[in-house]
Amino acid sequence: MDRNFLIIGCALCFTTCGLALVAHAAEQTPTVFEDVSALKLQPVDDAVLAKQTGKGIAGDIISGVVVTLLSQWQLPNGATAVASGALAIGTNTPNQPSVQFNSSASVTGPNGSWGSGANRNASASGGQNVSVNGVSQIAQLAGNGNLGTNQALIDFDASPGSLTGGSYNNATAAAASNANGSVKASVSLAHGGIAIALQTPAGIATQTIAPASTQQAGAIAQLLQIAGNNQQVANQLQLHLQMQPMSASMLRQIGVLQALQNSVRR
Repeated sequence: MDRNFLIIGCALCFTTCGLALVAHAAEQTPTVFEDVSALKLQPVDDAVLAKQTGKGIAGDIISGVVVTLLSQWQLPNGATAVASGALAIGTNTPNQPSVQFNSSASVTGPNGSWGSGANRNASASGGQNVSVNGVSQIAQLAGNGNLGTNQALIDFDASPGSLTGGSYNNATAAAASNANGSVKASVSLAHGGIAIALQTPAGIATQTIAPASTQQAGAIAQLLQIAGNNQQVANQLQLHLQMQPMSASMLRQIGVLQALQNSVRR
């Protein structure tokens, strides 16, 4: 099982980049996900990304990984569905990888009589059938007053505390639903991948991480499908990487290499 989670971490290190997709429908209502809409991105240049190929946990560059996925959906009647999954991979004293993970799901409400906002005359479909390598963000909205956000963030300056802090229940799956099963939330960490899904009368929100295999490269997919009114939905993925500090000898080698490259250009 631990090996599968290591595959996830390494695949994420090589495929994720800072991306955000925010989709608004007409007549947008105030959002409860203000922390999501206030997007913060850390730019990563090609030189940094190029050095990550072939590097992994306990390797030359990356010494720790934390990946956190969170999906939230609020319906106009106050009902909410939330699912989250977290995976932390670090190195212990003998420089061996250690893995911790957490999963949770909850459904609450409704606390009002305004209805689910679902629109039987609206449809949003097709996004589930999209297959890509790398990162994909899809938002399909039909209705009024909706806010849908897909966000993926990569951080190359994670502190050691961010890799060891937090609460991990080591539960590989969690699920919740309301009494009649119309609102569901689930998260699963299995088979070397992570999957989060929210289902409501007004649509679905999913996040999927699939590691690389012999058939295809690794993939990260965020999908929103909203067919209703006044829905507030957010998919968030955060990847924190802790980089090993370079030794003095390594810095000297890089300096010599850059000097030679500059000489050749002249």
